[in-house]
Amino acid sequence: MTAARPLPRLLIVEDDPGIRDYLQVGLRYEGFEVDTAPTAGEGLSRYAAAGADLIILDVMLPGPDGYAFLRDLRSRTPVPVLMLTARDSIEDRIRGLEGGADDYLVKPFAFGELVARIRTVLRRSRPDIVELARYADLELNGATREAFRAGRRLDLRPTTFDLLLFMTRHSERVLPKQIILDAVWGREFLGSDNVVELYMGYARRALGDPPLLHTLRGAGYLLQERR
Repeated sequence: MTAARPLPRLLIVEDDPGIRDYLQVGLRYEGFEVDTAPTAGEGLSRYAAAGADLIILDVMLPGPDGYAFLRDLRSRTPVPVLMLTARDSIEDRIRGLEGGADDYLVKPFAFGELVARIRTVLRRSRPDIVELARYADLELNGATREAFRAGRRLDLRPTTFDLLLFMTRHSERVLPKQIILDAVWGREFLGSDNVVELYMGYARRALGDPPLLHTLRGAGYLLQERR
């Protein structure tokens, strides 16, 4: 079986457990591998041990703050950093950006904006891991919105492409219908959740045989190559 393409790896350095857990869960469902740390010291240790493609950094940390973390980090590596803070003054933003941050987002923020900023930063530093999603003989390019199976170009509606991109980023994982609905159609979607089944049908027809998309009754949907 062909392995799924490695997911972009994020490290969240945030002391608030509620925010940390919310970001970890949400970003995993957006197609990222996520590690967390509650302090600057633990964040540096986690990065040294496992690395990351991007670090999400809170400014107000106990002990050494986010600016101190960033100074220490920049002495070791150019890994991209997106700073989160409740401080919204121009001076604070300048301090973060001049200190080596690649982007700066003020709390409270919309989760969708955070995801968009993460992908924008990663496109500059690691376009290979953001734009392409591959599994088995299926390949989707998020930049060109093109999809291929075994070299055959697929004719997909925009939402069908988004659905397949999400499923490919989470291949070999059972995804509940509500998770798919929230990720592809958005949490503000007011229509019926039957739309997931409808577009799964479109995706199956576009993919052809052998089937990659499977329904697990009572559990959700799965993208998996079966032999």
